[in-house]
Amino acid sequence: QVVAVYGTLSDLLSVASSKLGIKATSVYNGKGGLIDDIALIRDDDVLFVCEGEPFIDPQTDGRPHEELTGSHTDWLTLNVGGRYFTTTRSTLVNKEPDSMLAHMFKDKDAWGNKQDHRGAFLIDRSPEYFEPILNYLRHGQLIVNDGINLLGVLEEARFFGIDSLIEHLEIAIKNSQPAEDHSPISRKEFVRFLLATPTKSELRCQGLNFSGADLSRLDLRYINFKMANLSRCNLAHANLCCANLERADLSGSVLDCANLQGVKMLCSNAEGASLKGCNFEDPSGLKANLEGANLKGVDMEGSQMTGINLRVATLKNAKLKNCNLRGATLAGTDLENCDLSGCDLQEANLRGSNVKGAIFEEMLTPLHMSQSVR
Repeated sequence: QVVAVYGTLSDLLSVASSKLGIKATSVYNGKGGLIDDIALIRDDDVLFVCEGEPFIDPQTDGRPHEELTGSHTDWLTLNVGGRYFTTTRSTLVNKEPDSMLAHMFKDKDAWGNKQDHRGAFLIDRSPEYFEPILNYLRHGQLIVNDGINLLGVLEEARFFGIDSLIEHLEIAIKNSQPAEDHSPISRKEFVRFLLATPTKSELRCQGLNFSGADLSRLDLRYINFKMANLSRCNLAHANLCCANLERADLSGSVLDCANLQGVKMLCSNAEGASLKGCNFEDPSGLKANLEGANLKGVDMEGSQMTGINLRVATLKNAKLKNCNLRGATLAGTDLENCDLSGCDLQEANLRGSNVKGAIFEEMLTPLHMSQSVR
């Protein structure tokens, strides 16, 4: 039939259905290419319409076009997860010759590909993620529509073995990630966090950045601050009973009158911090552990530190005036130029400690040589 082509593709299908007495659903050009836009049709083009079956070239004695051998530019249709894609064999083969898709369609029936009732090759994968892969094989550019998860496309690219696309996707995913936020946590944010957490739950703040935050007078019992940045924080009057401050940075912080019963501050850095009037003494016998801590230049005047563990800690130039250090472990501790005047050191273990230049004036308990200080 000779027809005038006008309007839209739907208009053409309607005219063809009327002229041929069929329900036309698809239009092909003379080479089997699916027409999806009427603008692709030129004068004197020979067109073929069908009711949904695959294109059959009249010159091949009724054999489906994709059954022709020796050609790598045959048009074929893929049924990917229920969605149809029309492409050429060369598109699937040429750009990535070592990929799974290339091996599937390089040679006729090499993989025994299954076909549906329309002759489309069945592939049980996600059509949403397959479309960007097919377009990449067509023109070599990675184009992904909004709302498509790049991780899904990456997984499909790995499945089909499209190596060059994998590299593009990994870069795109990396560039799409938001920049890491290293800004300190404010008091308002942390209080909101505390209120949203059950009181019986262990609160893990390991490695978080609280630098410069005002956390004064808060109930911070049992919280895990291991390796957290608490430098220059205001922790005055805070309840840090049994908190874990191991390897935390407390340099320059203010912890005056804080409750530090049973606190764990192993190898923490509290250089230059103020801990005046702190309570480390736990009536139940749980001892605060500051072993190996850096306490250079700290001011701990008037603190209660009965039984505290300061083994091999550094207290050089620290102020410990009028502190209660009864039964404290100070073995191997650096007390150089430390002010210990007015301290109670009864039963304290000072074996191997460095007291060079230390001040012991008005010490409540005389320092005996049997304590082996150096």
